[in-house]
Amino acid sequence: MHHQNGFLCGITHRLFHVFLILLFASAFPATCLAFQFTDDAGNTIVINQAPDRVVSLVPSVTEIITKIGAGDRISAVTYHDVYPVENATKPIVGGYFSPSLDLIASQNPQVIFHSALHKGLKERFKNSPVQLVALETNSMSDGREKILLLGKIFQKEARAREVVKAIDDQLQVIAEKVAKIPIKDRQRVFRLMGRDAVMTPGSDSFQNEMIRTAGGIPPDFGRKGAVTPVTLEEWIKFNPQVIYGCGGDRKTAETLLSRPGWKDVDAVKKGRIFFFPCELTCRAATNTGNFVSWLSSRIYAKRFSKQAFQILHNMIQKSRKLDIQLDYIKDTQIVYSIINDFPNKTLRIDFTRPMTIVSTLEGERTGIQTVGNHYSPPPAWAIEHLKGLEKSRVLIYDILGVSEDTASFLFTGADMDHIAVVRKEFRDMVVYALVTAGVKSNALRMGKDEGKYYEPGTINIILLADMKLSTRAMTRAIISATEAKTAALMDLDVRSTPSPAAYQATGTGTDNILVVQGTGVSIENAGGHTKMGELIAKAVYQGVMEAVAKQNALVPNRSIFQRLSERHISPYELVSEAQCDCMAKRGEATVALEEILMDPRYAGFLEAAFALSNDYRRGLIQDLGGYQSWCDIVAQEISGKNIPQPKDLVQMDNIPLPLKMSLNAILNGISFRNAP
Repeated sequence: MHHQNGFLCGITHRLFHVFLILLFASAFPATCLAFQFTDDAGNTIVINQAPDRVVSLVPSVTEIITKIGAGDRISAVTYHDVYPVENATKPIVGGYFSPSLDLIASQNPQVIFHSALHKGLKERFKNSPVQLVALETNSMSDGREKILLLGKIFQKEARAREVVKAIDDQLQVIAEKVAKIPIKDRQRVFRLMGRDAVMTPGSDSFQNEMIRTAGGIPPDFGRKGAVTPVTLEEWIKFNPQVIYGCGGDRKTAETLLSRPGWKDVDAVKKGRIFFFPCELTCRAATNTGNFVSWLSSRIYAKRFSKQAFQILHNMIQKSRKLDIQLDYIKDTQIVYSIINDFPNKTLRIDFTRPMTIVSTLEGERTGIQTVGNHYSPPPAWAIEHLKGLEKSRVLIYDILGVSEDTASFLFTGADMDHIAVVRKEFRDMVVYALVTAGVKSNALRMGKDEGKYYEPGTINIILLADMKLSTRAMTRAIISATEAKTAALMDLDVRSTPSPAAYQATGTGTDNILVVQGTGVSIENAGGHTKMGELIAKAVYQGVMEAVAKQNALVPNRSIFQRLSERHISPYELVSEAQCDCMAKRGEATVALEEILMDPRYAGFLEAAFALSNDYRRGLIQDLGGYQSWCDIVAQEISGKNIPQPKDLVQMDNIPLPLKMSLNAILNGISFRNAP
């Protein structure tokens, strides 16, 4: 009996203790955190409450924080962190390799997430309450662990678990698909890096881990580290069957892999060289599942296009409603599905009665009951290309439960969750523009660029009005929408993919527009002088601006570093290619260039060069003498001394003269400032 009473007393005491904990937690839900962990520098970190002001110097950490829904806690980032759009307008504290300690301090952060590269932080903030947390993702499993850790730090644990589960689910599908490929048929895959020489990640790199997970065989030259040089002998012996890179690696492939010996491997001879966004290839974070899936599907596209390699059933998973208030609209929704093992998303608009439509993809059609815009994710692109549009469309329509006879869809590589829905109205006249836009992979300037290739990107526009458009009005609406789309791209300074330094883009190579006839009062014209044309143009203009921002993080007030990157110009490469002994210390010169460009005065100087270059190319400006005087003033201002004989330090082809002049002014200023 004594033992029983003691047991009951113990239970009562523990229940009371639990009650107090729950009561305390409910009274202070935002601050009751208090946990500790060891960061990547071996320091014991104690977190008492979720931080509100964070500076993140590590792109993978920035990506994770944003993905788990804590992006509003980030006060500043490096210029390598431009996506998603909420990061594109945050204050910049410099580059990943050499951020400005003064700019970091100016943000008054509670926490700074950093890596082993950031040496000066400890000394600068040793007497401040700022918490320094060293976090890096050096492996795929490490990336998942950091997602869960950051979820705990920011009290976003449920969302963090969802992100990790999504990655694991994607990797599991790829693992099962790859398991069907005999070992003898696995492809040798080489991650191309380097600028002056062919290089690749070391054998311990997460990038090679990604290759293995995708079913490829990476090289192992017995060297570890983030990047290691490759000899011609090693290259020929490995004989890659697939080569991939990102960003500036395209230039490396063009210049280095055209040399004797280097061009004599299977991947080069068969054109099996692929390029992916650097934020996917170079980070083990929230997009690991996406990238491994994409890489694997490019390596084994022919196999993955066969039914025998399909793991999951094609099916609709869920849907969400969109609010389109027009009498003839029965239902509007985004449908989420699994097709060919990958997640697809479809805008579906059902009518209350059959409609006539005009589509730039299919022409004029009658009796249409459903229109839409279907998004296929990057891992599906190569598979659908092999199957062809017609077979892919039949499969998609079958899964959605619509008929080719009564449905008309557009197709895109832009995420349907990034759709812009814009409503414009005047009195009893209403227009909706539903826009998706991706301009990073195939933006073109019509009349200048050649039509060489096809890549999913696409600006797709669906127009809905509350009046009945004649065939003439529908076709005229396409012109109004196209002009508005081009105006938006030019106002954003979207660059041509083939010629980014030289030209602004007017569209992408795969743009499409679908106009629905509508019901109500008849309209015979939708041109620029009509109210209908005005509403269409305004809706499309705003829609393109919003969709491009969501998909590609391109906003008008983006950083000077992002705008340089869009022209394939990086501070490091500018300094590295400059032919001057005074700039022998490339790292220091790169830091100096970054610091100068973070000054709004000099950023504005370079932005003026961008605008001037556009008009100079068009022949609208003939004499650059006045601008040369401004360049001379800037160079002398930076150097702090007179520059008697400026040098041509910009070694880039096909760069507009005003831009070259401005970059030369800045580089000469740095060069002569460092000269004895």
